[in-house]
Amino acid sequence: MKNLLIFLLLGLVAVLKAQEVPSDDQEELSGTWHIKALVCDKNHTEREGPKKVFPMTVTALEGGDLEVEITFWKKGQCHKKKIVMHKTDEPGKYTAFKGKKVIYIQELSVKDHYIFYCEGQHHGKSRRMGKLVGRNPEENPEALEEFKKFAQGKGLRQENILVPEQSDQCTPESD
Repeated sequence: MKNLLIFLLLGLVAVLKAQEVPSDDQEELSGTWHIKALVCDKNHTEREGPKKVFPMTVTALEGGDLEVEITFWKKGQCHKKKIVMHKTDEPGKYTAFKGKKVIYIQELSVKDHYIFYCEGQHHGKSRRMGKLVGRNPEENPEALEEFKKFAQGKGLRQENILVPEQSDQCTPESD
């Protein structure tokens, strides 16, 4: 009886520990990512778009959720924002902003490259955006070609793809 109780307690501890540790996918995504290309259903050349981008940081949270910290320029100032992406039952699919946005993360065949693809509503209009990200800031023609094919498959125009200038850091102001 004593051995059975110890066995059950050890099993319970193992289950609880397993719930605390994020899955391999989330661990693989943790760290710093450089935005190498962007595409959206709006033409970046017609408006003031993100000409300069900063690395983003992904952190794996308990339960498989991800926290993404982004830095961006807005009205001539640098801002920092944290977004929690909630894991869904579908692999690679997350929700954010109280379910108003759906984010898909797709691994590319090119090592250390992913696509973050977001669909949602903005001011009552449907919006779609994709980001090609990589572990290092150097251009990778193979990854960019895969990204172009992905964009085309989603019905996004090739001329809307922007390859922004990489910048290591910025001193953000609270947003």
